[in-house]
Amino acid sequence: MGGAGTGERALVTGASGFVGGHVVRTLREHGYRVTASGRRASALPAGDVHVGDLDDLARADVPADVVVHCAALSSPWGSWSAFEHANVTGTARVLEYARRVGARRLVHVSSPGIYAAPRDRLDIREDQVDPSRPMNHYIRSKLHAEALLRAATGDPDGPEIVVLRPRGVIGAGDTGLVPRLLRVHERVGVPLLRGGRGLVDLTAVENVAHAVRLAAEVPGAAGLAFNITNGDPRPFVELLDQLLTGLGVRPRHLHLPAGPVSALATVLEAVCTVLPGQPEPPITRYTVTTITHSQTLDLTRARQVLGYQPVVGLDEALASYATAGRRVGGQPRG
Repeated sequence: MGGAGTGERALVTGASGFVGGHVVRTLREHGYRVTASGRRASALPAGDVHVGDLDDLARADVPADVVVHCAALSSPWGSWSAFEHANVTGTARVLEYARRVGARRLVHVSSPGIYAAPRDRLDIREDQVDPSRPMNHYIRSKLHAEALLRAATGDPDGPEIVVLRPRGVIGAGDTGLVPRLLRVHERVGVPLLRGGRGLVDLTAVENVAHAVRLAAEVPGAAGLAFNITNGDPRPFVELLDQLLTGLGVRPRHLHLPAGPVSALATVLEAVCTVLPGQPEPPITRYTVTTITHSQTLDLTRARQVLGYQPVVGLDEALASYATAGRRVGGQPRG
């Protein structure tokens, strides 16, 4: 089993990104010799690096005992071909690399977006996935990637495989979730559907990195998927107001009826799909679902098998994000 001081070798894909960068730092702090793999050399943490895409990695000769796959194309909109190449073919390339170098374990950072449905869902377990109706190409690609890894689980010539599904990752350096909300807030105020009462289950990025380390080390984790959150779900409007107030911004709420907005999102997606270049619509069905309905995750398996407990509380994570945002004049940047 790996751990602090063992000097095990780990390779982290997506290391120039938000989550991957935190994973690299956490593993190094716990004694791993880490190679950071990513496309943007300037954003990679200092130390051993492998610059290139996942196709390049499949041919690389970089040794690793543990492979952590954080790289992904994450967006509510885009072409299937782009998501398939990045998230399905990319995962296959990482698995191929892990087999070739004899890695003992592959930790795959997936997404709880695969649970998304236009209704409230509380305490969702890892096995409560309906793969028949993905809401967008991103979710479809993550389902395909997980299926690919399940098929490889138990291969005597391959690595042990562990899947993590962290929900709503936040922290300084986030360039996705919160910045999107802040840009909308700056223009029109943040839309609140059903009064913003839907429960949101966020995860401090430090807790994701902590869970990755546990997934790399705990023997009983092999072959399993794990939900990861802070275990502190709160109403969307409450989290939004706390974050904006911390940034020194007066919250502006745009109350809208959920039914008509959902119908509009469906129409806009249909229109944008046939337009040249398939531009991203102003609002998508997935976004409407995210800000309208409650989605909370059951952490029983992560607690019992991994021994997972958050190392950073939600209030601390929100305050840290706000502090970083004030330093750069409005919102944190990656």
